[in-house]
Amino acid sequence: MAFLLVIPSIDIKDGKLVRVVQGIPELNVPEYINDPVEMAEIWRAENAKMIHVVDFNGFSEHSDRNHTVVGDICDSVIIPVQYAGGIRSLEEAKRVFDYGVSRICVSTITFENIPEFQRILEQFGPSKVVVSIDVLDNRVMIRAKKQKTESTPLEHATKLRAMGVERFLITDVSRNGMLGGPDLELSKQFCANLKCKVTVSGGVRNKDELMDIQNYLPLGIDSVIVGRALYENRFPCQRLWRVAESGLFT
Repeated sequence: MAFLLVIPSIDIKDGKLVRVVQGIPELNVPEYINDPVEMAEIWRAENAKMIHVVDFNGFSEHSDRNHTVVGDICDSVIIPVQYAGGIRSLEEAKRVFDYGVSRICVSTITFENIPEFQRILEQFGPSKVVVSIDVLDNRVMIRAKKQKTESTPLEHATKLRAMGVERFLITDVSRNGMLGGPDLELSKQFCANLKCKVTVSGGVRNKDELMDIQNYLPLGIDSVIVGRALYENRFPCQRLWRVAESGLFT
């Protein structure tokens, strides 16, 4: 029996943990621990099976200032670390993998430099390269969710699926960090039309919504990234991850 994979997000800016609301990082949130490495160790102790790291300096400044922190996170836990941080070239992808990450998420490059994205995909394969689709008003957002394109999510993803992409990370920017519940319609459309795997991000606020998402496992929605709801103890997650530890996840 398969279970939904719940992935806690660690969002980093200037080497510190931040809270993200509609794509905007907030520093010095009282209820958050500042140290991303300590937070990773806590999530591992809570039995998380994977961690999603978002590097806001990488997105907004095309900077590698947080790469050492990312490497420390990878060294501190024995679970896979997924990285999103504005990767724009094969060389940058190689450097991030050298820090120990297990999977990378890319976005802007799939619009601005398709040949280079193809090189990354061919070098590391579809199991290591995820395409992030950030959505606002049914249009794909790029450049750290600040620039709206003319492409609809399904149009863009259809082209990438033909290139060999197997997994998409879909984030509804308007719901990101708002605790308003996830919008699963687009994710269901992706799975039905593209026969792909989908990781959902944005809006999850309680365990009942996780159970609802789990109903779509047969379609291909097999994982969900959760941030604020976990940090603010909106629901207990230990039991879910304890099931994961038993080896039941696929």
